[in-house]
Amino acid sequence: MTERQPSAARLIYVIGASGSGKDSLLTHARTHLAAEPGVLFAHRYITRAPDAGGENHVALTPAEYDMRQRAGLFALAWQSHGCGYGVGIEINQWLARGATVVVNGSREYLPEALRRYPELLPVQIDVSPRVLRQRLLGRGRESAEQIDLRLQRHDRLRQQALPGVVIHNDGPLHEAGGALVRLIRAQLPQAQPHAPTQVHPQCA
Repeated sequence: MTERQPSAARLIYVIGASGSGKDSLLTHARTHLAAEPGVLFAHRYITRAPDAGGENHVALTPAEYDMRQRAGLFALAWQSHGCGYGVGIEINQWLARGATVVVNGSREYLPEALRRYPELLPVQIDVSPRVLRQRLLGRGRESAEQIDLRLQRHDRLRQQALPGVVIHNDGPLHEAGGALVRLIRAQLPQAQPHAPTQVHPQCA
């Protein structure tokens, strides 16, 4: 991973347990902020199939992931549940140009992310154990034993006092989604230096 110069721009680092609804909330925010020129959402590079999970990520083989990491092409990178995750160094260019950048992060990687980006704003998507169990069972991806392990890990991490903002997501998507959109908008500068790019209808 490459080092970077400090930036006054804001990096929003969204974290939450699998099943907390984090991917759905990020999709909601991306949709509602699509016309906002000062906000960019980073895609993650992940060593899993492109159709696995609900996230629109860039799929890499383990060899491709290792090559990119050795080449210093990740601003942030971590391992979780047998997969490699990376956020590309393109976010440094976006931050340098004054954009508010939103990334899908990892709770366990947060201390390292804060070390590299002291201006980072952690946003924790919290969900009660009861609702989390219901969502994990409803997905049908894991055994009861695996779900219990996830719930135990969630409970341990939930006990930790993390910095930043907490958004509760036990209710309808639009409630927590609206809270995330408002939080992101609150991080934008009062005046944007560039007009939004015009997209030709045939390219939309």
